[in-house]
Amino acid sequence: MLTPLLVSLLTDQALITIVVVIAVVLVVGTTGLVVARRRRSELPPATKPAVEAPEPTVGEDAEEPRDTPTRTLEDAELPEAEAAPATTLEKPESAQGRLVRLRARLARSQGSLGKGLLALLSRDKLDEEAWEDIETTLITADVGVAPTQELVEKLRTRMRVEGVGAAQARDILREELVALVDPWMDRSLKSSRKDGQPAVMLMVGVNGTGKTTTVGRLARVLIAEDKHVVLGAADTFRAAAADQLQTWGERVGARTVRGPEGGDPASIAFDAVKEGIAEEADVVLVDTAGRLHTKTGLMDELGKVKRVIEKTAEVDEVLLVIDATTGQNGLTQARVFAEVIDVTGLVLTKLDGTAKGGIVIAVQRELGVPVKLVGLGEGPDDLAPFDAEQFVDALLE
Repeated sequence: MLTPLLVSLLTDQALITIVVVIAVVLVVGTTGLVVARRRRSELPPATKPAVEAPEPTVGEDAEEPRDTPTRTLEDAELPEAEAAPATTLEKPESAQGRLVRLRARLARSQGSLGKGLLALLSRDKLDEEAWEDIETTLITADVGVAPTQELVEKLRTRMRVEGVGAAQARDILREELVALVDPWMDRSLKSSRKDGQPAVMLMVGVNGTGKTTTVGRLARVLIAEDKHVVLGAADTFRAAAADQLQTWGERVGARTVRGPEGGDPASIAFDAVKEGIAEEADVVLVDTAGRLHTKTGLMDELGKVKRVIEKTAEVDEVLLVIDATTGQNGLTQARVFAEVIDVTGLVLTKLDGTAKGGIVIAVQRELGVPVKLVGLGEGPDDLAPFDAEQFVDALLE
C-alpha cells in the first residue's frame, strides 16, 4: 500500500509532466504552422491550365465572314505624336523676281556713288577742283585708279565737246558707267548637260566670304529653272560646312554627297560628280574649303580638286566668291586665285550695306572675268544674275 504522502507526490509530479507536455505540443504546433505558411507564400502562384482554342468551325455550321477588312501593320495608323512629319519643299523665287527686288535694294544701299557723281557733274562750272572731286569719289568707291582715270577722261571730253548741261549729265554718266562695267561680257552660267554628263561647277574663295551659303543659294536659282542639282560637300575642314550645305539642299530637294570630317576634299568632289552622272543630274555644285590665299599648300590642293574631277567630267565653271565689303583686299585675293585655277566667273556677296559698287568694275578689269552673280541681303533668294545696265541704273537712282 502506498502511503498518502507518496500518492500526493506522484499526483503532483504527474500534473507537472502533463503541463510540460501540453506546452511543448503547443509551441511545436505553432512553429510548424508558421513555417508552413512561410513555405506556402514562397511557392510560385499556381498557373491555370491552358485552355485550348476551339477548332475552327467548318462546313454548314461555319460562321459567315465579316465585312471588316484585315488590318496589316502597314495599314495601321500611327498615333499623332509618332507620325512622321511630311517634308515640304520650298519653291525658290524666279530670277526675274530677284532682279526687280535686288535692284531696289541696291539702289538704297549704293546710291551714294551715283548721286555723288551726279551732284558734281551738275555744277554750273566744272573746274579742275570739281574733276578732282569726281576722281576722289570714284576711287573711294573702289573703282580703281586706272578705270577712274579712264572714266574721268571720257566724261571731260564729252561734257566739253557736246556742250551739255546738268540735264544731260545723267545720261552721259550712265552711258559711260555701263561701258565701264562692260555689258558685252558673257555672264551666262554653263548649267546644262553636255555629252550625256552634268555641268560641273566649283565654288572657291577664302574663309568668310559666304561661299557655302552661295552654293545653297545658287542651287535654288538652278532649281527654280527646273534643273536637277546634286551638291558636293568638299569643304571637310570646317565642322559645320557639310551640315549647312545639306540643310540648304534638303529645303529644295537637292541631294548632298558628303564624307567624313577632315576627309580628302578631292575624293568627295569626285564622288559627287560620279553620283551626278549616275542620277543624270543637270548640274553638280561642289563647295570647296575656304582657302587662305597666303597658304601655298592649300591653294595647290584646290588645283588638285579640279584635276581629280576632270578624270571623270569637265569642270564647266569655277566661280570665285568675293566679299564686296573687303574692297581692294578682295581684289588681291582674286588675283592669287586666278593664278592657281582658271576662274570663269565672279560672285560678289554682301554688296549691300557698306560695300562700294566700284568693286564690280575693278575686279572685272583686273581679271578679265565677268561678275555673274551678286548677293544682296541675308535671305535664301538674295542671289541674282548680274546685269550691267540694271546695276548702273540702281547706282543712279
